[in-house]
Amino acid sequence: MTERLNDVYVVDAVRTPVGKYGGALATVRPDDLAAGVLRALLDRTPRLDPARIDDVFLGNANGAGEENRNVARMAVLLAGLPVTVPGVTVNRLCGSGMEAVIQAYRAIAVGDASVALAGGVESMSRAPWVLPKPDHAFPAGHQELASTTLGWRLVNPQMPDRWTVALGEGAELVADRHDITREAQDAFALASHRKAARAWRDGLFDSEVVPVEGVAPARDEAIRDTASPQALAALRPVFRQDGSVTAGNSSPLSDGAAALLLTDAAGLEATGRAPLARISACAVSGVEPQYFGTGPVEAVRRALAKAGRGFDALTAFELNEAFAAQALACLRAWPELDPSVVNPRGGALAIGHPLGASGARITGGAAHQLAAAGAGTALAALCIGVGQGLALVLER
Repeated sequence: MTERLNDVYVVDAVRTPVGKYGGALATVRPDDLAAGVLRALLDRTPRLDPARIDDVFLGNANGAGEENRNVARMAVLLAGLPVTVPGVTVNRLCGSGMEAVIQAYRAIAVGDASVALAGGVESMSRAPWVLPKPDHAFPAGHQELASTTLGWRLVNPQMPDRWTVALGEGAELVADRHDITREAQDAFALASHRKAARAWRDGLFDSEVVPVEGVAPARDEAIRDTASPQALAALRPVFRQDGSVTAGNSSPLSDGAAALLLTDAAGLEATGRAPLARISACAVSGVEPQYFGTGPVEAVRRALAKAGRGFDALTAFELNEAFAAQALACLRAWPELDPSVVNPRGGALAIGHPLGASGARITGGAAHQLAAAGAGTALAALCIGVGQGLALVLER
């Protein structure tokens, strides 16, 4: 039995450019997207013998299409890793990519693994329609397909209606509860686009973004360099006629993949590399499903408490921006947080939100920001559909 938990290091982190729904990555299968980021990690770490990888953890929120049959194992095989390397797929919806990192972190911390790859993938463009089996054989009427792209489908009738509202309606409910105006949401979204565009111009993503073979989006496709207050104000609400949530202050449907290389001290030596950061704590929490957007509030507090850190210690904070309303509600719950450290390179409102990949994208991004800073503490957190929050603390 391990008497002391092992330190767990983030040696490297990569991601694809994030593609728009129906955009440049829509022609690429999700298992190929996942295989590409796994292969990139190994190409960037030539001293590591792939046979030393103890396990591969990948998050995926759908699992109903080409990522079926355990996309982690499929990606291992497609990436050309030894067949002796296993893989497991995990699902915590929007938090799946971070959940995969956390499960790898735990395996290494307790000594069950020395080297692991962890990340996530989602192709919302290629998410299939599904046809439920009828209750009785030979139905005479028409049958209805359900889209698996996003949100509730095939809902259990025992679920209370208030819990199963559309995600955008949940954002409206959060805006109502916290008195978050349309103007505040649009301003937050505009800042996300401007920060992301500037980060790309300044080369801040060069160390983490890797190309996808056969397609070449120059950068994250959804970023709008020409975004303006006027353009955002002109958009109509999507979920309520008199609402405040629009396509402009919501994260877009997206495609992409991300992965991290995690090790203990012995595995780190085998890579021949210096780590980007060390994982020091994580936490999960739950809220009422319709208020899923505020899920990170308690998870962040718990993770920081476990790490023995306060908000004043943060060098960077990657908060996933599912909707501007939910991100603003979370930020209001942390008055001691310096807002200048939050998403300095833009967030999901501009970059995109490929569900199963986003948790790995923001965790890897936070690790790269710590490495660039040279020292400090970073935090990554997401809200999760059906009412959860997930957070992870990194240190260097």
